[in-house]
Amino acid sequence: MKKIAIYGKGGIGKSTTTSNLSAALSHLGYKVMQIGCDPKADSTKNLVGGKFIPTVLDVMNKKGDDVDLEDIVFEGYNGVLCVEAGGPTPGVGCAGRGIIAAFEKLEELDAFKKYNPDIVIYDVLGDVVCGGFSMPIRNGYAQDVYIVTSGEMMSMYAASNISTAVNQFKNRGYANLKGLILNAKNVEDEKELVSKLANEIDSQVYHYIPRDKVVQISENNGNTVIQENNTCHMANIYIDLAKKIINE
Repeated sequence: MKKIAIYGKGGIGKSTTTSNLSAALSHLGYKVMQIGCDPKADSTKNLVGGKFIPTVLDVMNKKGDDVDLEDIVFEGYNGVLCVEAGGPTPGVGCAGRGIIAAFEKLEELDAFKKYNPDIVIYDVLGDVVCGGFSMPIRNGYAQDVYIVTSGEMMSMYAASNISTAVNQFKNRGYANLKGLILNAKNVEDEKELVSKLANEIDSQVYHYIPRDKVVQISENNGNTVIQENNTCHMANIYIDLAKKIINE
């Protein structure tokens, strides 16, 4: 079982990239589980027709210890298994603690053993990298980390902070940073800016995703690009990313 984490600043297109990656991997014949680790709980919505699935924390709050895997794991497009950790009401509680509680519940219920996915993808908010949000890069949850960024200053700043967090755990045998996924926003000199960042953090630009309106059109329809049109140019961009990651 391959386990990866995809980090990035909120609003950078991280969840869009992740859900399209999951759909692409499923298109290639792999069994995928995508776990959203953002209090907004919107990581998987384009895999389930634009809907919001119940989060692990919400189900735990309602059912206490009487939680079954079927209550928190939902099948989306082409068999992709979808989970949303969820988080507390804004202004109340710690979102990082919510991620920890959700991970512990999935382990308690032997989720990975029951579903036996070929690849697990953690989609993680990267604006802050506190204990809860760093869970996927430690304790053996993820082996490899990819950071989604654009050439926008705050996105690159977040990417730099995430790389620092990954390096904190690298010497302990935890996850390694494989590179930056450039999700283009058409910033001036964008490729050069992100390449410079990659050099500064001793990494690489792992994959380039151009800006294309088909992505927004697909999202407006509650779909990934792969589901909307799996033969279009952008679908091939995500399929190429999937092939690179699975063959690492």
